[in-house]
Amino acid sequence: MTREPTTPTPRPKEDKPKGAYEPDDLADVVARKQARKERARAEGKHGLAYGFGLFGLVGWSVAVPTLLGISLGVWIDSRSTSPYSWTLMLMIAGLTMGCFNAWYWVRKEAGDD
Repeated sequence: MTREPTTPTPRPKEDKPKGAYEPDDLADVVARKQARKERARAEGKHGLAYGFGLFGLVGWSVAVPTLLGISLGVWIDSRSTSPYSWTLMLMIAGLTMGCFNAWYWVRKEAGDD
């Protein structure tokens, strides 16, 4: 009688809680994350939070001058009897100033000084 070779049965893996690492695994994970962070800094890539921050900066740099122009225009219109709408004129001026302000910040953040 010849015996057929048997394949070894795999050992059951221990059920570890998610996020639990062995000491060697932990060192590897930390090293990979550190290398990824250093590559991102060297390449100049920014994350999602940076994009949202820049988006907010651009939005506020347009919204604030526009709202200031509108409020100043409403105040002037309430105090004068001019045939011209100061609200509309100052809104357009504030919007224009806000767009130039946003352009300045985006250009500065892009590094095209």
